Amino acid sequence: MKTTDLSERLKQVASFIPKGARLADIGSDHAKLPCYAIEQGLAVTAVAGEVAAGPLAAAEKNIRARGHNGTIRAKLGDGLAVLENENVDTITIAGMGGPLIARILDEGKSLLSGVTKLILQPNVAADHIRVWLYENGWSLAAETIMEEDGHVYEILTAEPGDPDAAYAGRNRDMAMWLGPYLLDEKNNEAFKKKWTKEKEQLTNIKAQLARGEKTPALLEKQKKLDRQLGWLEEALA
Repeated sequence: MKTTDLSERLKQVASFIPKGARLADIGSDHAKLPCYAIEQGLAVTAVAGEVAAGPLAAAEKNIRARGHNGTIRAKLGDGLAVLENENVDTITIAGMGGPLIARILDEGKSLLSGVTKLILQPNVAADHIRVWLYENGWSLAAETIMEEDGHVYEILTAEPGDPDAAYAGRNRDMAMWLGPYLLDEKNNEAFKKKWTKEKEQLTNIKAQLARGEKTPALLEKQKKLDRQLGWLEEALA
């Protein structure tokens, strides 16, 4: 049987899975990523976590069809609850918003004690994840940014360690927003596309705010926009 077919986005996520991983994939979409990780010799065991019965049944069907019953287990549970009574050291969460991924991590943080690697791919608002990692004792280890089918995706990996390490010598607020490692890749076309578009949107918002009544709340928004636009000027220079 040929290897599970993955999107380029999920192949990039899989590229960060360490060889020999005991994997849990949260929100697993037919357990495609766990199947691929087993077939590529990356993971030795995997849990495919789903929050609803329908997706769970689809995952179980794909696991059976690909002959992975002995190495991949589909489990029903909300977020990291599927880690209970499992021996897992690597977690992937892909294809959700940054705030949701941060909430899943926060609600399940008591279950992360044996986990040595987080691989996180938010569709939007990756800064929410960076803030959570920083505030909860995780060291941002690597980041990448890519485009597929017109969408730009960021992928973050983290390990237990010094949260300040990734931000040393940088403006931390700026780096949390844009990505400390991605700032070193600012000639990356996906990075330029994402943040050039964001700069245009923020410039338009600033022009709209300039026509509004100068309330304290509006002035605070203008101040934040000016700060972010300054960061983008620097990052895109």
